[in-house]
Amino acid sequence: MARGRSCACVLRSDTWTSPGPRITSSLRRSRLRLLSGGYEPEATAASMAGGPGSGPSVLFLHPDLGLGGAERLVVDAALALRARGCRVQIWTAHYDPARCFSETRGLAVRSVGDWLPRSLLGRGHALCAALRMAYVALYVLLLSGEEMDVFVCDQVSACIPILRLARTPKKVLFYCHFPDQLLTKRESFLKRIYRAPLDWLEEYTTGMADCIVVNSNFTANVFKNTFKSLNHIKPDVLYPSLNVSTFDTIVPASIIPQGKKYLFLSINRFERKKNLALALEALHDLRGRLDAQEWNEVHLVLAGGYDERVLENVEHYEELKTIATKLNISEEVTFVRSFSDEQKISLFSNSLCVLYTPSNEHFGIVPLEAMYMRCPVIAVNSGGPLESVINSVTGFLCDPLPTQFSEAMEKFVRDPALKNTMGAAGRARVTEKFSSEAFTEQLYQYICRLTQ
Repeated sequence: MARGRSCACVLRSDTWTSPGPRITSSLRRSRLRLLSGGYEPEATAASMAGGPGSGPSVLFLHPDLGLGGAERLVVDAALALRARGCRVQIWTAHYDPARCFSETRGLAVRSVGDWLPRSLLGRGHALCAALRMAYVALYVLLLSGEEMDVFVCDQVSACIPILRLARTPKKVLFYCHFPDQLLTKRESFLKRIYRAPLDWLEEYTTGMADCIVVNSNFTANVFKNTFKSLNHIKPDVLYPSLNVSTFDTIVPASIIPQGKKYLFLSINRFERKKNLALALEALHDLRGRLDAQEWNEVHLVLAGGYDERVLENVEHYEELKTIATKLNISEEVTFVRSFSDEQKISLFSNSLCVLYTPSNEHFGIVPLEAMYMRCPVIAVNSGGPLESVINSVTGFLCDPLPTQFSEAMEKFVRDPALKNTMGAAGRARVTEKFSSEAFTEQLYQYICRLTQ
């Protein structure tokens, strides 16, 4: 396939045509989906009016529109493009209005294909995700009746070749959070056999996008080292931004434990790769650094995204509670599952600092949220935080060791003014480098370039 270059965009001279007959307009407008044994009404959410703008039409495809960092990026991108006059829609395989970012309720969101399995007896998540997104893409092309100028995909690239079968050629922008093949272990021969075709599919289909962007310089380097056949592509970095209006307008809803002067906060999904146990172990180590009176005023809130459909969330939540019990710190820890925006703002406002425990995190939106709320960050010195957190200025970057984290935590207990100093620097850092204005302009330019 011929590939040209325009900044990060892989501009193509080839076109794709559908091999089948033209789908009739009545079929395109169908409001039903065919299931084995009959029909079921398609799931809808929000108005399908994507906005009154006269700019390009953009359709986002995302696997599961929940409460993670990738979902925050998709929502912010959709809001940004709508603000620039684009007509925007989000299509996903799963959307629960009760468990989503509040802004999605004002966007055009449609969910199809949730009847397809997320896993096969707890296994094959990557394969099922690819099949679910392939179904969403097919539905968009064959049954939705929608005509869009640009598709924006992230996380799962398997849908890209399907999108390129549109009768009228469309452009595709792929946002790479991190190569999926690096997010799983290969501890058995069967697992390696299972992953081999999926890894090939990910690399091949990623290369079919017209424009590829990544979330950090860290991910850009990983992209280069992982996708060897795509070494002719140098993706641009499009840093996630912070939708500060959420933090500036929402009234906090307090869930702060009473009588606790030194409050520490961890926000992350309940997943093992997030290394949340590090926060518990650091709190335990901090106990030995403080006197009894100081320790009595210390508390940790371990808050995170929790989906009862995800077995790992359920299991790891219980594992963390067991760890807290074994460390004899259960009374000093509050676990919060799937909190509201109001509760999150309250936690940021009242915490001494945020403990951000993942290693080699692709980017990480939580440090930005914390810094904007003038809450310093203690993070692992690898991955995205190296680009967002300035060591000893907006927080501390440490090795993923309980002793180093607790040493940094102790500094906030000993020096009450440290939070204000670092907090002010953090707010300035986010405003200067990760503003929504810069994110919006850069993303909009990609869309304009693709539609020229």
